[in-house]
Amino acid sequence: MFQRRVALRPLQKLRESLWPSIGWKRATIYVWRRVWRLTGTPHMISLGVAAGVFMSFTPFLGFHIVVAMLIAWVFRGNLVAAASGTLIGNPITYPPIWLATYDLGNWMLGVHARPDVDLTSTLMGPKAFDMILPVLLPMAAGSVPLGLAAGLVAYFVVKSAVAAYQLRRREQLEARIMARNLPDQVEGEE
Repeated sequence: MFQRRVALRPLQKLRESLWPSIGWKRATIYVWRRVWRLTGTPHMISLGVAAGVFMSFTPFLGFHIVVAMLIAWVFRGNLVAAASGTLIGNPITYPPIWLATYDLGNWMLGVHARPDVDLTSTLMGPKAFDMILPVLLPMAAGSVPLGLAAGLVAYFVVKSAVAAYQLRRREQLEARIMARNLPDQVEGEE
């Protein structure tokens, strides 16, 4: 029902995941509206989104959705909202997030200078794995306070938006029910 009429080739799928053909603005609005319409209380939905946003700040790229859903499950948040919250981390936002987490992590660990490293030769060399830990450790340390702060902001923004949407939706449904019942009441009075 919700599939494409013509399936995308693997390179087209990759392109769509990096740069949506409908544009980032429309894709963002689509995801935002999907979060509004999730079933559950505003608290549960916003907890899920906050867990996803928190995980987007960590450097563990392959595990964002799984761990965000695990965090949401532990705190009784919405699992689908947690997966949606990880979309905060995308090719546009990762560079500033990584830079901020790395710098904050270095500051927290007491390292005040960035190492002067040629990434291309280092990552392609035989000791590439030895270079990951000095970068991963500060990023992991810096991601905790930044992720918590971003998750907290996301929690309150999403909670108020979902509560307002659910209230408006409830009022619309009640008005629709009243409009259906109104003609029956008028006929009964005559």
